[in-house]
Amino acid sequence: MRAVVITEPGGPDVLKIQEVPDPVPGPDDVLVDVKASALNRADTLQRQGGYPAPPGSPDDILGLEFSGVVLETGENVTDLQEGDRVFGLLGGGGYASRVVTHSRMAMRIPDKLDFVQAAAVPEVFFTAYDALFNHCELAMGESVLIHAAGSGVGTAAVQLAHNTGAFVFGTAGSEDKLQGAAELGMDVGINYREQDFAEVVRQHTGNAGVNVLLDVIGADYWERNLASMALRGRLVLVGTMGGGGIEADLRPLMFKRLRITGTVLRSRPIEEKIAVANQIKRHVLPLIASGVIKPVVDTVYPLAEAADAHRHMESNANFGKIVLSVD
Repeated sequence: MRAVVITEPGGPDVLKIQEVPDPVPGPDDVLVDVKASALNRADTLQRQGGYPAPPGSPDDILGLEFSGVVLETGENVTDLQEGDRVFGLLGGGGYASRVVTHSRMAMRIPDKLDFVQAAAVPEVFFTAYDALFNHCELAMGESVLIHAAGSGVGTAAVQLAHNTGAFVFGTAGSEDKLQGAAELGMDVGINYREQDFAEVVRQHTGNAGVNVLLDVIGADYWERNLASMALRGRLVLVGTMGGGGIEADLRPLMFKRLRITGTVLRSRPIEEKIAVANQIKRHVLPLIASGVIKPVVDTVYPLAEAADAHRHMESNANFGKIVLSVD
């Protein structure tokens, strides 16, 4: 099969198309003819040598999600068959013409979605749903601040929070991204280049703060994040684009009785991933199938142009997902 291979740690130019052996499905797996994959920040970190693949996933082939058609099923698989259109989350290996995944991680693609749209769903909606509802227990009538509202995770989180009946604040670095997020359901947009998000939250909440905060930035936002939170607020950290080390005053956590959690999906046991996949099937896919929420696709690159796709991601210019089409 064809795959984009990391030939050595480094910049986008280290990504090369090569012929590699086909993956072999086990008794509980399905082999999928991949039609599309998509980029995630973890891909750029792994390409640079800073984010090892979890056990069982290839070290040299990126890609945390896929969409495609089932080619073969393992002997224990009863819920899928050859020809089914499926998409799902991976530990790696998605930048390839074929992937193997556990059958319970493969979800049927809603009829209204094409393969490009489907590839833009798994990582961001899994991450956003798990962060907002499993970790922060976001509820109707609460308020939430979503950083990087124009990112893949951000566009998913804005829609999920809005659909739940939460009041949504969001940050982004351009008016175009803020406008795009507003069209998805964001109530108050904050340009972090021009405004102090903690002050905007304070003004709009009458000093109360937000109940939930989804952060992908980390160290650079730590103090302002705490200042933005309400009593008994819940913060979930899903990324550290602004650094991972802090020297912190811990007293606001006690005074506000805050709950701070961190999460990653990639390294979790398969049982936990299947549990989240079941939640997505039950709570999110019906909303996508009916058009209430949608995957947001920024650009589509051919698989052979994965290096250019990485450059585009690292420019921070994208609104939503960058997708790789696999011919």
